[in-house]
Amino acid sequence: MSLIDAIQNNAVFFYGVVAFLGLFVGSFLNVVIYRLPVMMHNEWREAMEEMVAEDAAAAAAQGQSTVTEPDAEPEAAEPVSTEAVAAEKFNLSVPRSRCPQCNNLITWWQNIPVLSYLMLLGKCHKCKTPISIRYPTVELVTMLLSLVVAWHFGPTLQCVLGIITTWFLISMSMIDFDHHLLPDSLTLPLLWIGLLASLFQVFTDVESAVIGAAAGYLILWSVYQLFKLITGKEGMGFGDFKLLAALGALLGWQQLPMIILLSSLIGAAVGLTLIAVAGRDKNIPIPFGPYLAAAGWVAMLWGAQITSAYFGLLS
Repeated sequence: MSLIDAIQNNAVFFYGVVAFLGLFVGSFLNVVIYRLPVMMHNEWREAMEEMVAEDAAAAAAQGQSTVTEPDAEPEAAEPVSTEAVAAEKFNLSVPRSRCPQCNNLITWWQNIPVLSYLMLLGKCHKCKTPISIRYPTVELVTMLLSLVVAWHFGPTLQCVLGIITTWFLISMSMIDFDHHLLPDSLTLPLLWIGLLASLFQVFTDVESAVIGAAAGYLILWSVYQLFKLITGKEGMGFGDFKLLAALGALLGWQQLPMIILLSSLIGAAVGLTLIAVAGRDKNIPIPFGPYLAAAGWVAMLWGAQITSAYFGLLS
């Protein structure tokens, strides 16, 4: 019996595989959530430094001094060794994870999803600094949401695409919650996945996907421009436009009204609760990405049923 046959014919094996993948992908998502914004910040800083260097070179070529003292001799730049460049390399795979307090390397047995947290009693093995409960929480949530998708769709192509979309939405939600940022490296791949999936009509057809991508972007872009015209402030970021475009490409334009309505209702409820209960300053912006992601996930699983129930009530 092949692996595909085992997944299709054995429910216990199927859900076991999904749970296993959910836990370990959740562990990887913790890395993405922490490191991707740092990588983007490093790229922006390098780009700014390159622009400053180019401006300085252009000014020097025109005979303009870029130093405070006209007669000052420029200092010779120290050569950068390959070891220094390697030491500064930072991406999703390097450097290895360390304790932020004592800088102790995290070994493989200390990096097993959820289980390692329990074995270590939520503390660093060396310095006993508490480990954030957020790490096992993201792992468990990733596993549970993946199992919900698997239970809803069964061993189908919709299940595969739904689980992958769930992983994207979790990472984007957490990054937006932390940094008010939705990276292009996450929103745009999800957009293309949705468009390519429409070729096989996984969730929708090509026409609905293309219209959904365009409409999703333009709707929030129009709201942004109108809000800015009226208030002079920016109500949301461009990443929100791209996320809704990705959801439109994935699910089709027919699901956009419900996604917008649900995300707005959830966002308003959470915002008002934070202001009334937690005393949050109403002038502090609240990221909209997590609410879009939550609404899109609900629409992916139960959008057709919710829409049918709504029109059933109206009739």
